[in-house]
Amino acid sequence: MSRGAADSAPARRPPAPGERRLSIVVPAYDEGRVIASTVERLRREVGAQIDDVEIVVVDDGSDDGTGALARGAGADLVVEMAANGGKGAAIRRGVAVATGRTIAFTDADLAYSPDQVVRLAEQVEQGWDVVLGNRHVKGSVAEVPATFLRRVGGHAINRCVRLVVRGHSDTQCGLKAFRSDVARVLFTDGRIDGFGFDVEVVALAERQGLSIATVPVRVVNSRGSSVRVVRDGIGLLVDVARIAWWLRRDVYVRPGEAGLPAATAPAEESLGDG
Repeated sequence: MSRGAADSAPARRPPAPGERRLSIVVPAYDEGRVIASTVERLRREVGAQIDDVEIVVVDDGSDDGTGALARGAGADLVVEMAANGGKGAAIRRGVAVATGRTIAFTDADLAYSPDQVVRLAEQVEQGWDVVLGNRHVKGSVAEVPATFLRRVGGHAINRCVRLVVRGHSDTQCGLKAFRSDVARVLFTDGRIDGFGFDVEVVALAERQGLSIATVPVRVVNSRGSSVRVVRDGIGLLVDVARIAWWLRRDVYVRPGEAGLPAATAPAEESLGDG
């Protein structure tokens, strides 16, 4: 494990509130083909290591019965949105109803195997406010290589993201975990409903001075066409511009106004090998 700074350390806060040990929020839009197996795998594989897991599926306005299939597979909570609101909107709804002391989210297609959810959750339990999966740090593995267009687009987007996010090279990784009270502060203050919500969450975490750890991940599944890369990439850049403007205009809650339990000064850490 390598540290990102000499004074890196988890925040020291009172225990996070919540009835369950871990909530996993799964945003799902027309994921009827995979959602049942996703719920079952999360229950089986995460449950084998963490004894009290809540699975929250947010059906983001699907037309293929995703919500009913998730419920039939044993999801603890299924939130069915009346219309497609975007991944950020879906996760925000899931965080609002989750009852875990740690709240994680992951993609419905399980691009990251369930055991990796456990690793992030354990880091939160060790005191980190926010734990980010990162596909670009030492120790990360891509079992499914990205296309050329995705690699080029990702590099360009990361350069733009650094305008609003200070020290993180992979805001768009679909695997993140939070203390429950931290998650509610960040997602309540958030305004972005689309894919740019990841950038916003990390920017707000930095703005609040929260302790942030990054964990290498293993990408085991990847879906999506080149058309989505272009369309979603443009949308993300628009979102980044909006976030930068809002930060500049001080639209978001100011640091210290979020009502989180007091903590010692946090810093950042990379939990890669070495």
